[in-house]
Amino acid sequence: MQHAADSSNNARNALALLFCAYALSITDRMILSVLFEPIRLEFGASDTQMGLLGGLSFALFYATLGLPIARLADRHQRRLIIVFSLALFSLMTAMSGLATSFLLLFLFRIGVGIGEAGVNPASQSIIADYYPEQRRGMAMSVLAVGAPVGMITGFLVGGTVSEYYGWRAALYAVGLPGLVLAALMFLLLREPVRGNSEDQTTHPDAQKSVSFLDSVKFMATHPAMRQLIIASTLTGMGAYAASTWIPAFFIRVHALSQSQVGLLMALLFGGLGAAGTLIGGKLFDRLSLKAPGLGVRMIAIVQLMTIPFALAAYSFDSLPLAIGFFIVPAFAGNFFLGPSLAVIQTLAPLRMRATAAAIKMFCLNLVGMSLGPLFVGLISDALMPTYGVQSLPIALGTLSIFGVWPALHFWLCGRALQRAATQEN
Repeated sequence: MQHAADSSNNARNALALLFCAYALSITDRMILSVLFEPIRLEFGASDTQMGLLGGLSFALFYATLGLPIARLADRHQRRLIIVFSLALFSLMTAMSGLATSFLLLFLFRIGVGIGEAGVNPASQSIIADYYPEQRRGMAMSVLAVGAPVGMITGFLVGGTVSEYYGWRAALYAVGLPGLVLAALMFLLLREPVRGNSEDQTTHPDAQKSVSFLDSVKFMATHPAMRQLIIASTLTGMGAYAASTWIPAFFIRVHALSQSQVGLLMALLFGGLGAAGTLIGGKLFDRLSLKAPGLGVRMIAIVQLMTIPFALAAYSFDSLPLAIGFFIVPAFAGNFFLGPSLAVIQTLAPLRMRATAAAIKMFCLNLVGMSLGPLFVGLISDALMPTYGVQSLPIALGTLSIFGVWPALHFWLCGRALQRAATQEN
């Protein structure tokens, strides 16, 4: 057993490579939002159709196929699963630029979802084997920084390339580099021993396979795990809806160009989001050492604090005021990412970690990613005859108020962790 797993070259290399893969997956996923307007205009699609394209087309297969692929990852080499998945979603993203109809683009986005389904659960399982529990929150937050970094890349490349060369060229530009990264990962990524960062005497289940039904039962009956899944799923609805529709909000309401929106989203939500992700992970690790569950309850408080700022940002016609009020949600919105991944990997048995991550991903994406963007599109279409371009900020503001619900479940998760620690002592 390697006791200082997190200081090894293999651990650092694995984290760096998996970070790049996750960042690229977010780039390929999020670039579509900054391309919404030219795609909508070319194919004559409604906001509801675009909500389906940005949500359901990807999320349905991303969420459902993540489960069987994670089962493979809990039994076989995770690195090969990641390499194949990375190559597939990169190829599908590039091919999306060849779409000649809305239906064909919808089908290619399904392919992107299928490919990305294999990356996250296996990546989280590998990181958990390299980094011990007391450092896992920060390690998972480093991985999670791939989300805002990928967002930065997607918005910058999507906005700039699309404005000058068209939306199809933007999809080529982010899809093809993934094939190169897949080759590098095949050569450089090392598969760790399962439970490498754990005290094996406290984990007799290290080599014991756990059935899928047992995994579902464990997660449904474990109080803290159950609350965390509900909280993450509900948070995902608002987060995915916002990241999908805010570029269109700036284009419609504040008359920004695609390149301007790309730069703004990259700096505001990408840069601040990356900083917030790392700080959230660091605070979580420190607070969790002080008292069990304290780090998770911190997330609940932060989520409640962001709601008034988001509502104000959607309400003002002034661009500087809107940007100013978005600073707090952009910074604090990703606090939950690393800690939620870390808690799942810490609570799950060793041979269930990829499956546990996939079950969380299934709930988060099938509900959050599918319904969040779609709900905003439906509300916006319904209000458009009365409110015109203001229908979109009203729809986004409605979903922001919804954020009180997931904050409650994060608080309940923290309380469950505290009770479990008290019972053990």
